[in-house]
Amino acid sequence: MNELTRKNFIKKSVLGICGLGITGSLKGENFVEQQTDDTEGGKMEKRIYNNVRLETGFEYDGDEVVSTKAGLFQIEVTDGKITKIMENNSVPGGFEANGYLMLPAFKDMHIHLDKTFYGDHWQARRARAGGVKAMIALEQEILPGLLSSSIEKAGFLIELLQSKGSSFARSHVNIEPTSKLESLDHLKQALNLKKDSFSAELVAFPQHGLYYTDSVPYMKDAAQAGIDFIGGLDPMSIDGGIEKPIDFTVQLALDNQKGIDIHLHETGASGVQTIKYLIKKVLENPALRGKTFLSHCFALGRMTQAEQEAIAEKLAEAQIGIVSTVPFAGLIMPIPTLLNKGVTVMTGNDSIVDHWDVFGTGSVLHKANLAAQLYNWSTEFKLSRALKLANVDKLPLDDKGVQQWPKAGDKADFVLMDVSCSAEAVARLPEVKHLITKGHLVY
Repeated sequence: MNELTRKNFIKKSVLGICGLGITGSLKGENFVEQQTDDTEGGKMEKRIYNNVRLETGFEYDGDEVVSTKAGLFQIEVTDGKITKIMENNSVPGGFEANGYLMLPAFKDMHIHLDKTFYGDHWQARRARAGGVKAMIALEQEILPGLLSSSIEKAGFLIELLQSKGSSFARSHVNIEPTSKLESLDHLKQALNLKKDSFSAELVAFPQHGLYYTDSVPYMKDAAQAGIDFIGGLDPMSIDGGIEKPIDFTVQLALDNQKGIDIHLHETGASGVQTIKYLIKKVLENPALRGKTFLSHCFALGRMTQAEQEAIAEKLAEAQIGIVSTVPFAGLIMPIPTLLNKGVTVMTGNDSIVDHWDVFGTGSVLHKANLAAQLYNWSTEFKLSRALKLANVDKLPLDDKGVQQWPKAGDKADFVLMDVSCSAEAVARLPEVKHLITKGHLVY
């Protein structure tokens, strides 16, 4: 695999200045783009992918799924969408997929693209007593230095995610008195440089507390500056109470028609109370249903099984999702219980390498693999279902083994991997051979 080392990054930065970059260096290497007239006399961008492996159904031994059937197909992509799925018949100038399995592109649903050491020299996390408040003090010291290169490093991080098969991310971005809206401005610039190959939604994140530092005015400004979610952080341990910070967050989201995504690390009674209070507020405000998330939400991992089932039912009723960074410091989250109760569960890398953590691989498929190991999802069927934790829009096969992806009209966002089926992809973590975004080869 072409590992994205610092030398490779520097090389790509030079290529980017010359107008090449990842997309430019690969485009046309294996296939020819075809231009055809559309019905109104304009031009359509058409590509053909030959020898693409697609899952077609399950094979059973009695009632047990024992393997996954697949076949080779030809895929036509026009203007960023899949337009035809045809019998395999190699077309000269088409992209040669070599029998690689086609899966939906992955999404990283919790990451901090705006502050990272990635692409710089190695730095391990420093031992620091004092919990999150001590880390806030550290951030206040180092943020000015991080901001000086944050546009470039965000670009490096995006390229890492692409190399691992992700074409999309939900990124939290610092909004606090130290950097004000500068982190947001820098991240927007980095994303703009990648706009043709990578998409993101942004969470205005008061990393230093809403009231512990006076972040409220900056959060109000950020809510009108092109973000998608209002974030939050441990209301009791950071801001000294639950209702005031949550009420502010909910009202700011309602006033600006945004979603909510709150970091909740607290594992004790205050964590449970925060979950319950947020459920109450969302049930009172139906506009927030399906648009509200709790990231980490470690308190769930400290509950009894009965408590987990009861609160999972309430989360499902309020349509509040959980975004997990599986696993975390020996804590096993009740992901199977959440899924069984109908709660939306997503995953993300959170930190790749920064002052918070150093273990991020950039792969959300790795998160699905870790979940499969933690919960003993080792059968063909359960491994194939675990692919959902790589945040794919739709699994290739539904629970009955009926093909539901890809279909004509779907976005042409997909990965190609040298495996036989999605269950093998989750279990064996193969390298991503290619990432196609909006119909373009970007990795």
